[in-house]
Parts: sequence; C-alpha cells; structure tokens
Amino acid sequence: MEPVDVARHAADLHDANMDDAEGRNWTYLSSDPPPDADAYAAWLAKMSAGGDPMFHAIVDARSGKAVGVAAFLRIDAANGVIEVGHINYSPRLQQTVAATEAMALMMRRVFDELGYRRYEWKCDALNAASRASAERLGFQYEGIFRQALVYKGRNRDTAWFSITDREWPEVKDALDRWLDPSNFDADGRQRSSLRLLRARS
Repeated sequence: MEPVDVARHAADLHDANMDDAEGRNWTYLSSDPPPDADAYAAWLAKMSAGGDPMFHAIVDARSGKAVGVAAFLRIDAANGVIEVGHINYSPRLQQTVAATEAMALMMRRVFDELGYRRYEWKCDALNAASRASAERLGFQYEGIFRQALVYKGRNRDTAWFSITDREWPEVKDALDRWLDPSNFDADGRQRSSLRLLRARS
C-alpha cells in the first residue's frame, strides 16, 4: 500500500484497468471509466488531491506495478471513525491473496496505528460482490440507508457495514491465520477459508 503518486502510479493503474475491457469494475463507482491514459491520470489527480479521500495505490510486490486503488474517507478523527471506499481492483488483483492483504493492511493502519474506534464500509445495496467482500473480511452488516445518494441518473440505496475496535482482535486473528503461508498448499490453494477461520475465532 502506497499513497497515490499520479506520476508513478497512473500509467500502471490505467494499464491494469484495461484488462477490464467492458468497464464492469466501474458499475458501482461514482464515475465512468476514463477513456484513455491521460484522462485516467487527470481523474486520479483530481480524486487524490487533498487529504479526504486519502487514496492509496495497491502495488504488486513482484512486478512493482500498481494494480488497484482504495481510499480512506469521511475521516472523523475526533470521534475515531473512518471509512474505506473508492475500492477498484483491476482484474490482475481480484481474487488474489494480495487483494485480501491490502484490506488487512488498511485495517491495521486504522486500528493498530491510528487507534480508531470504528471502521466503515458502504456500498450500493445492489453491489452483491462488495457486500460479500465486506462480510468475508469481518465487517458486520448494519442495514440499508434508502435513497441515500443519486448517481449515474438513479437513486442509490446504501448498505452499511462496520468493524469496531472491540471486534478487531478477532478479525485480525482470522486475517493473520488466513494470510499465513502455511494456509496455502504448493499450488496456492487455501487450506481454510477466511470465513471458517473467523468462525473459529
């Protein structure tokens, strides 16, 4: 995880996103996919300007190339509340160990380093993949805020999830055990699912 640097990351991110030829990753994001590399760089520069949202690039350790983004946003330090959002994993990152590791690193930052009380995940209620990801990672479902937003010409109902500081030790334990190399066989297949490890915790 690295703070976004447009000069270093934009070209890699655009290239990785080109693997999503139909732009499906952008279905539930607030904007449409930029049409070319220059437009993507301009979009990334606009989105990452300022401190909230605080955009991060997810960099593949083997290739050194950025393959996804995620951000901290709605940062409320006074109340110890912060949200993760603007998550856009290119096909090169989706369904990889690194995809889960990136979220685990952001959680560690929130709870272990910054000492926040509450970590939020919100998504379009129609986004089944995002809802499943939140629950897999250990976020607790809190309900639907109806007609919370208007984007891309339609109402959006928003599903809310959270992890609190009291829940974090068990969530962290399950993530650590899932990410441990011993949890994967020689072909990279998991021995125990994250859901199973969380149940054991």
